[in-house]
Parts: sequence; structure tokens; C-alpha cells
Amino acid sequence: MYKREYRDKVIIRKRMIIVFCFLFLTFFLLVCRMGYVMVYRSPELKSMAVAQWTSDVKIDAKRGKILDRSGNELAVSANVYRIDLDMNTLKENMKEKKISQDKLSGELAAILSMDKSDISKILNKTLPGGLPIGSATLKRRVEKDAADKVRNLNLNGILISSDTKRYYPNDNFLSQVMGHTNSDGVGLTGVELYYNKELAGTPGSRIAELDRKSQELPYTISEFTKPVDGKDVVLTIDEMIQHFAEKSADQALNDYKAKAVSIIVMNPKNGEILAMANKPDYNPNDPWIKDLSYDELQKVWRNRAVSDTFEPGSIFKVVTAQTALETNSVGPNDTFVCDGSITIGKRTIHCWKTSGHGVQTFEDILKNSCNVGFAELGKKIGKEKLNDYIHKFGFGEKTGIDLPGEAKGIVKKTQDISDVDLATISFGQANTVTAVQYLRAFNAVANGGNLITPHVMKEIKHYDENSGKEIVDKTYDVKANTKKILDSSKAAQLRGYLETVVSKGGGKNAFIDGYHIAGKTGTAQKAGVGGYQPGKYVSSFVGMAPANDPQITVLVSIDEPDPSNYYAAQTAAPTAKQVFTDLFNYLAIKGDPVPQDTTQSGAQDTYDVNQDD
Repeated sequence: MYKREYRDKVIIRKRMIIVFCFLFLTFFLLVCRMGYVMVYRSPELKSMAVAQWTSDVKIDAKRGKILDRSGNELAVSANVYRIDLDMNTLKENMKEKKISQDKLSGELAAILSMDKSDISKILNKTLPGGLPIGSATLKRRVEKDAADKVRNLNLNGILISSDTKRYYPNDNFLSQVMGHTNSDGVGLTGVELYYNKELAGTPGSRIAELDRKSQELPYTISEFTKPVDGKDVVLTIDEMIQHFAEKSADQALNDYKAKAVSIIVMNPKNGEILAMANKPDYNPNDPWIKDLSYDELQKVWRNRAVSDTFEPGSIFKVVTAQTALETNSVGPNDTFVCDGSITIGKRTIHCWKTSGHGVQTFEDILKNSCNVGFAELGKKIGKEKLNDYIHKFGFGEKTGIDLPGEAKGIVKKTQDISDVDLATISFGQANTVTAVQYLRAFNAVANGGNLITPHVMKEIKHYDENSGKEIVDKTYDVKANTKKILDSSKAAQLRGYLETVVSKGGGKNAFIDGYHIAGKTGTAQKAGVGGYQPGKYVSSFVGMAPANDPQITVLVSIDEPDPSNYYAAQTAAPTAKQVFTDLFNYLAIKGDPVPQDTTQSGAQDTYDVNQDD
């Protein structure tokens, strides 16, 4: 009996220990689970809870303006509205008011000029798992009258909030430089893309508590974070000079039946781009041109002055000539003989003047744009020195301009340059450049030897509400983007020779009585698959004025002018003359007194431009 009682007590004790261990383990697991939920998953669950009983509405910041150097508005943001849907609240309210989805879709379609089927798709939209979506954007950039009509439907769940619409008051003006934004107001191309961070600002938010029907509680205080508007970007562009460039580019495009025309006007002393025109262009207010593929649209939007490369032709002789002066490879008494062609190895290189120029000085080969003379000059310089200065001038690398999509061009490696290559490179073939890249190099000759990064941003500023003043946040640092590459006296010497090119040589169709313009023409046949393409040329003119102390530089590039009239002297030079004439009048640059009986330079009467390149 005693043994049995003792055994029962032992069994009971064991059972109690097992139960206790089980309870302790359960309690321990519960504590662990609570710790996991309350500590580890706390942020996630808190955000889910907040999302259930609050409404968080993002408030977009107003995008900053783009202005020209004088403060004229080039891109602004107009106040419009956006319409979003709180799907749960809307469906519950539709049920209460006995409004069918078909009826609501029809009413919204009529107000917002949308397809009824598109609205029905939005209302029936689901998550990837098949559950109904909680919210959706119905339409953005809605004008006030349409927003008021939607508001008058008096349906909970249709949320109307402020929005901004990018507007370009001058339509196509400066389009490829400014670029445009997408439907969400984010920069896609041009300045809009490059300075998107500064222009966009910081969005704000409004958080309000909701009841079980997802309606705002009237007695709670909403949390409001004010958006910070974007900053204004002031460009170096002068609106009037841009008008001159666009007008001349349009005329050249039509007169010479060209594929495209680009004109750049710069201040050579500080790298500011005063104008950059590309034709044809597009309207950034309506950039999505109907029936064009995305690749075709990219070509329309592309800034050809920055993104397109080409063989420069004879305008590159400026670089070769400056290199010869810098390396002392040519002297004032050196002569060059042109019989119309030169044979290098097994290849015969022809001059544009098939009868030849005869015996010429260094100044003559530049004035006459003699290919034979420059082939000989290239040999005097040597491929190592020539390539060294080509790189010093910044070719083969990006300029660092503050615009997207810049190309760097092609420069042959020194070890790959043959004797024939040396000759052709000397007069502007084999290597490729961009328009803005070439003008940066030309500016170094104009400003006395400084290679300066071209730029379109003058300053970035914002309006400070506290002080009531405009605050400048950033200005372009010219000194940090400048390096000395040439001897000032030798650059001045070349400017004198280039003035002769315009007054007496191939650039005479850019000559303006009383003004000292230094420049160079260039006509380059376009390369393609299998060699150079017949009938396809790029005609260019580059110039600076006044020649002794240039204040402005101009580059005109005409892509594929009419094959019957393609020489740069016939196309690019007259276009440049028109631009210079407008610039001299606008900038009040005074010329020398001109005798009344003199209407043309005597040298112009005898020089045959029809054969010049």
C-alpha cells in the first residue's frame, strides 16, 4: 500500500513537471513571438497601421523656371490639377449613392476627354495577386474648369490636388537645348534633364486621420509638410541672339535644301554660349510627335551641336596652322608648291584647285585653303607634335559642357597614323569632332590661348520668402574650367592670317565692310560605309570678331546642303555674314569708317569663291 502511494506521487510529480515544462515553453515561445512582433516587425506593422487609418497625399513641388541671361522666361510651370482615386472609399460611396461603374466612367470620360474604356480599366485594376488595387491616378495636368466639374460630382474617393504643367512660352525656341519633361514633370532631355535635381525641388506631404469609411476625421489635426519649390536656372543664352541664330538657321535650311543646320554663338573669353540653334527642331510643349517611333523621336530631340560628330574639313586647318606656329615648324620665309595634287605613297591627294596654286607662303596656304600646302605642313610638324596639340585643343574627349548626350569624337592614335593619314588629318579628314568641341578649340585662338569649358548655366537661384530676395546658390566657375594651352602672341599672329581669309580668301562671302572678322570655311565630304558618300557634304564656317580682340565667335554647320550648291563659301559663309550683321547691330560693335564709293573689297572682285572649299 505504501509503495503504491509512493509510486502515484512520483507519477504525479513527473506529470506536473511535464505540464510545467510545457507551459514554460509555451510562455517562452509567446514571449519570443511578442518580442519579434513588437520589436523586429514594429516598423513594418506600424507603417501598415498608419496606412490604414491615415491618408498620405504627396504634394509636388513647383518646378523652377528656366530663364535667359536677362531674366526672360523660357520654361515655366503653370498651376493645374491632378485627379487620384481612393478605390475603397470611392466604391463604398458609389454603393451608397447607387451609382454604377458604367455611369461614372461615362461622366468622367466626358469631363476629362478620356476614353470610357480606359477609365473602366483603371476602376477595375487589380494587384498582381488579383486583389483590388487601393489607389490609382486617373489623370494629371488637368485644367481648372475640368477639375471643378469633377469636384461637382461630389463623390468621396475622388481626390483632387494641385499639380504643375511645364510650359514653354516660345514653343520651338531653343528646344533642343532646353529639352522637355515627362508626364510626371521629370526632365527627359536638355537642360531639363541635366539640371533636373535643382529644378525639381522637394515634394511635401499632407497626412490626415481617417474613420472606418476612409473619410477624414474633422477633429484631428493633419500633419503638413510644405513642399520646397525648385530653383531657377539662369542660362547664358541671350534671347535676342538666339532669335538671330534661329532665324539664320531656318533660312539656311530652306535656301540650301539642307538636312540640318546648327549655329552656335559664344563669348570666347568665358565660354558662355550665347546662342545654340538646331534646325529642324520640335515643340517641347508637344514633344511626342504622332506616328514617330521612340528612336525617331530621339533623333528629333537630339542636340546635334553637342551629340553629332563629323569630319571638320578645312576649318581644321586653323588647328594645324596654330600647331605649326606653336612648334616653330614654319617660318615667314617658308614656301609651299602646289601643282594641284601631291602623291604620298600610292595615293594622290588633290587640291580643290586642280590647276594648283603655285608657290605660296604660310599665310597663302591658309588664305587659299590649299590641301597640298597643308599636307606638306603636316609633314613639317610631324605626327607626334600634331597629335599632341590635337589633344591639347581637347579633341577626342568631351568638353564637359553642361548638356546631356555629348559625343567625344574620334582622334587616331599616334602609332596608327600613316603618312597618308598625317596629310589628311592636317587638312581636316580622318578625325571627327562635334560643333561645340571645335568651337571650344577655336575660342582658344580667339582669347589668346585659354581652353575654356563651354557652358549654358550662368547661375542657379531661388526666392527666399524670409528675406524677400533672390538668393544665388551657384554660379559657373570659369577659372576652375580654364587652362592655358597656347602662346598669346602666336594666337594673335594666326588671327591676323584668318582675317585675311575673310577679307581676301575663301571666307570673303562673310566679309562686312568696316569690320574685322577672322574666320575659315570648310567643306567636308561625309564618310559612310565603304568610303565617302557622293553628293553628301558638311559645309562649315567659323569666325571671330573683332579680329584683334574677339568678343564673339560664331560657328555655322550645314549638313547635306543641295549637291548643286554645297561649298561652304556659297552656303555657310553668307549665313555667318547674316549672323554677324545682326550681332554687330545688337551689341553696338562699331566698325571702321567705310568710304562711300567702296562697296566691296578689291580682292573680292578677283577671287573665285565658287571653287573654294
